[in-house]
Amino acid sequence: MWIVALALRRPYTFTVFAILILIGGLVSIVRTQKDIFPAINIPVVSVLWNFSGMSPEGMESHVTSLFERGLTTTVDNIEHIESQSLYGIAIVKVFLHPGSSLASGVAQVTSIAQAALRQMPVGMTPPLVISYTATNVPVVRVGLSGQNLSEQQLNDLSLNFIRTQLITVPGAAVPYPYGGKQRYVSVDLNYQRLQALNMTPTDVVNAISGQNLILPSGTIKIGLFEYQVDMNASPSTIEELNAIPIKSVPNGTTIYLRDVANVRNGFIPQTNVVRFNGSRAAMLDVQKIGAASTLDIVDGVKKKLPQLKQTLPPGAEELNPTILTDQSIFVSASIQNVVREAIIAACLTALMILLFLSSWRSTLIICVSIPLSILCSIVVLSALGETINIMTLGGMALAVGILVFERLPASSQGDRFFCSRVCGGFAVVVSIPRRRFLPVG
Repeated sequence: MWIVALALRRPYTFTVFAILILIGGLVSIVRTQKDIFPAINIPVVSVLWNFSGMSPEGMESHVTSLFERGLTTTVDNIEHIESQSLYGIAIVKVFLHPGSSLASGVAQVTSIAQAALRQMPVGMTPPLVISYTATNVPVVRVGLSGQNLSEQQLNDLSLNFIRTQLITVPGAAVPYPYGGKQRYVSVDLNYQRLQALNMTPTDVVNAISGQNLILPSGTIKIGLFEYQVDMNASPSTIEELNAIPIKSVPNGTTIYLRDVANVRNGFIPQTNVVRFNGSRAAMLDVQKIGAASTLDIVDGVKKKLPQLKQTLPPGAEELNPTILTDQSIFVSASIQNVVREAIIAACLTALMILLFLSSWRSTLIICVSIPLSILCSIVVLSALGETINIMTLGGMALAVGILVFERLPASSQGDRFFCSRVCGGFAVVVSIPRRRFLPVG
């Protein structure tokens, strides 16, 4: 082989190459992303339509079909479209051809969604348009519990405090929390009182809408100073809501909201429940997006959790964020297994060479070529933009232990033995001159 002959003629050159591979491999190990699976770039744009109360048939005929017809005329590079119509929800997935621009697809889908909104039923809200890839998977789950915290408080803290800070971790996406009860101010009507006072629920709705306004009040100048004017048109407490006047009866009596209804701090019907150690709790999924490393995201979340308690509002000191699942453990274990197998293979191979050939030079060749070949593979993977995942680690594990020995023909400089370590399709050749044995007689 020409590379072997070149290595024999230029030993110092290949020694320098080996040192460069060692340095570049160590740098690549630190900088290369560590993940569970390799990046699967399938451009998919998902559109979520929401219209509470509409039947699946209505969503299919008035929302899904109308939107699909618009997609086929305005969006480029569509491979196929998948849709699902549920009760009050329509999910449309637009699969683009491989290599298509995902940013352009999102822009075109968003544009046609805003145009189609005019033709849909009155009250339809704009859809949620998101890009989706197969690598957007939860890498860590955070459980939120507290001994004296209600489910409303857990949901409120996880949504408004914990989630907003975990999303600052590079490469992390945090959807809405699971579990807990979403806090809502509920008005429970007393229909018997309404009938006795000759009133309808519409009167209550109009009164609340007319006296719960948020309007700019402006400023007023008095002398040399300008003061801000505040209006009390928006009640800020439950007691103030109960004191909203609804109507006045002919005898001069004013009927307030508390006379015909009860305003309370309630919640909407709960659709999912999370239990942690037998108690109701909340849970946040931290997903990996973009080109971030799984280990970096998990480390960032773990460093962020101790800092969260310093920003919690008063009364939430008992909140206990806990890591429930951690995908980085699997990634770290895979890396450690490959390193352990490489060390074991190198030691056993070197021991075999030392015992059967009694050559410390050949033993040294084995001990040097195996790690250099692995580092060479990591350098090439990093240069190609690949990640260290179970696929690449599995390939390295299979390649560990493959040793090729060849003996070059005798030359004027004596016999030379070389060992090439094959790993991931790349070979590192190390040659050491050996003393020439002259024939006896």
